[in-house]
Amino acid sequence: MQRLRIVSLLTVALILVGLAISCKPSPTPAPTEAPQTEAPTEEATEMPTEAPTEEEVEPLIIGTTDSVTDLDPANSYDFHTWEIHHNTMDTLLVYKPGTTELQPGLAESYEVSDDGLEYTFHLRQGLKFPDGTPFNADAVVWSINRVMRLEGDPNWLVTSFVDHVEKVDDYTVKFVLQDAVGFFPYLVATQPYSPVSPNCYPEDEFDPDSTCGGIGHYVIKRWERDVEMELVANPDYYGDPPAYPRVIIRYFADSTAMRLALESGEIDVAWKTLTPSDYQDFRDNPDYVVYEGAGPYIRYICFNTSKEPFDNPLVRQAIAYAIDRDAISNVVFQGTHQNLYSMVPMGMFSHIDAFPERDLDKARELLAEAGFTEDNPLVMDLWWTPDHYGPTEGDVAAVLKQALEETGVIQVNLQSAEWATYTDYFGPGTMPVFLLGWYPDYLDPDNYTSPFAECGASDDLGIFYCNEEMDNLIKQARFSTDMAERENLYKQIQELWTTEVPTIPFTQGKLLVVTKKNIGGVVLDPTLFLHYFTLTKE
Repeated sequence: MQRLRIVSLLTVALILVGLAISCKPSPTPAPTEAPQTEAPTEEATEMPTEAPTEEEVEPLIIGTTDSVTDLDPANSYDFHTWEIHHNTMDTLLVYKPGTTELQPGLAESYEVSDDGLEYTFHLRQGLKFPDGTPFNADAVVWSINRVMRLEGDPNWLVTSFVDHVEKVDDYTVKFVLQDAVGFFPYLVATQPYSPVSPNCYPEDEFDPDSTCGGIGHYVIKRWERDVEMELVANPDYYGDPPAYPRVIIRYFADSTAMRLALESGEIDVAWKTLTPSDYQDFRDNPDYVVYEGAGPYIRYICFNTSKEPFDNPLVRQAIAYAIDRDAISNVVFQGTHQNLYSMVPMGMFSHIDAFPERDLDKARELLAEAGFTEDNPLVMDLWWTPDHYGPTEGDVAAVLKQALEETGVIQVNLQSAEWATYTDYFGPGTMPVFLLGWYPDYLDPDNYTSPFAECGASDDLGIFYCNEEMDNLIKQARFSTDMAERENLYKQIQELWTTEVPTIPFTQGKLLVVTKKNIGGVVLDPTLFLHYFTLTKE
């Protein structure tokens, strides 16, 4: 079964981005214990501090309503903490800012075996962790085995795919996979694969307050939980230095407090999350700049495909024709979401606008073919949750009800349940039609398709969908290492989705950040991370 992440969208008025909440059984049995590997024996040295001149540099201050949960990459599993890791600890492969293109990180290059089961990475030489411990193959193997052994929240991203990792020589490591997966390089770019210092992290337990970091653009100089964190440029970083040497992340209880801080000049950047009306106000104010980009988180309708009448694809197709995406994006979300016509989000390779535009006549035609008319209406429950996707979720449900009832054939009863109960309803299939959101664990179409449409994978989500043709396409796409072939397969999957309709995607969230006019270098991309190291301040 596929490991899953349900997006949790946190804001007071409208939810834009999400902390990841998991419903995550592993796709394959995970090993219960990773092989033990000796840690490097070099003694740690004192943590580096910023150069004296950096004390005189005015900090660039970023405000957020998010919070750090666990700074240990073996156990951290939320968006904001991963963003901190992203800026303070590189992985073997990293994303080129502004793209979903992978480029060398702590590894200079890698090779893949002909059978796709072995990935051999050649590491950069001459690097060291912030505590002075040398970076080498021993450190990489130790770090991966630690993640596998400790069984923290994100460890499935390793244990579900990696059989073991081994040292080839001092600067070469080999990952041996359980099965060939074409998206393994994208897994390597996730935070559980971040190498850490064996002399700074405990081997057999988590360190949630650790400021050790890894090898990244910045090092953590100071952190007061839920108050602020100070980052300074890593003097030993192997790549280009960060555009600005000193960054402070300041934490706010709510969007109102963060807006006031931006207006008063206390912060330079407001990032995750303001309300839709806040963004519009700042757009109208010439003293600020509002940046936006496509985010990778999506909203969609789910069907229990084992329950009548939603076991009939014609009924599911009819509902897909009847929904009103424009009303949701423009009225409910006030332009902070955009219409989505595929489970594979815009900006990701293979995306196509697969689902059709709204067509009530076509919806009525399909309903009639399925046996439903004005005299014999389809009466259905549509479920939503009031405490997980923010206060606008009831509006989303109401707009969907109105759109479906405009067919004259569908009658919708809205039902709601608190999130804890909502998720309990997945397993027994209590909800025939319900709303969910998704934020990816890794940036590959597999993570947007297999959890919902691979046979057996969606049972824990209450979808219970299985189709042999779809299942075969998903498996072919997963195991192929030919990107052109994978792209073609995912396009076929998206096209088939419109006739099978296990889910109906309706919106994709936008990333939004507000800055003062003297701030530059803002790069927004589907990683959903703010790249602190590209920011500038005049």
